[in-house]
Amino acid sequence: MDLMTLAGLALGAGAVWYVLSTGGILGILFNANAAVLVFGGVIGATLITYPWRLIKKLPRCVSFIFFTPRFLSNEDIIEVFESIAKKARKDGISQGLLDEIPPDNFFQRAIGLLIDGFEADFIKETLFNEISYFKKRHNQISDIFKSMGAYAPIFGLLGTLIGVVQVLRNLSDPASMGVSMAIAITTTFYGIFSTNFLFLPTAGKLSVLTDTEALTKQLIVEGTISLQKGEIPSVVRKRLQSFLADSDKVSKK
Repeated sequence: MDLMTLAGLALGAGAVWYVLSTGGILGILFNANAAVLVFGGVIGATLITYPWRLIKKLPRCVSFIFFTPRFLSNEDIIEVFESIAKKARKDGISQGLLDEIPPDNFFQRAIGLLIDGFEADFIKETLFNEISYFKKRHNQISDIFKSMGAYAPIFGLLGTLIGVVQVLRNLSDPASMGVSMAIAITTTFYGIFSTNFLFLPTAGKLSVLTDTEALTKQLIVEGTISLQKGEIPSVVRKRLQSFLADSDKVSKK
């Protein structure tokens, strides 16, 4: 469970609840008609914009912001490559190197290309193409949430316009005017709140996870190329440590 996500949800929701409750308007903002207009409109617009093959992935991707996937740490990758470099200098590049690899499909494919004897340029191009398309696929999911974040305030504004029209039609009936104003206000609230508290933060979190995994894959590529060039273990470690932040390098000493 990602504690930062839980803390953010608790803090944000708590802040909004506190302000609304102290202002005495908490009950007013629970409006079914406004919720149907905003969230129904957002879902409908999203279904029009994106194909089902992407839409069906959303529930699983949303789960990632609560249960963050476990990636290989950079230092673990460096240690594996250093170990492989020592073994390769002693026994050469052989099928036995796969026994040194963690259960990671991309890592195993990279070392598989090395074992098969492909040139460094081919290995680099092949693996970087895979990373590029991996990022494109994942960014498509982030783009869905960004689009939902763009749609929500517009549907909130639409609800406000509808509420204003209803008010103008019922100027002689104060009771119905109150209902119309409630719709006008709550739709705006739902649109702004959902955009800035749900849709855009989810898109941002997924983008960060994508970048983190992409960096891990790039580290694997550079390590594989280093092995293909026959570099000694200490050079392999130094080359891969250049990908780490200075604080990470210091902590490993």
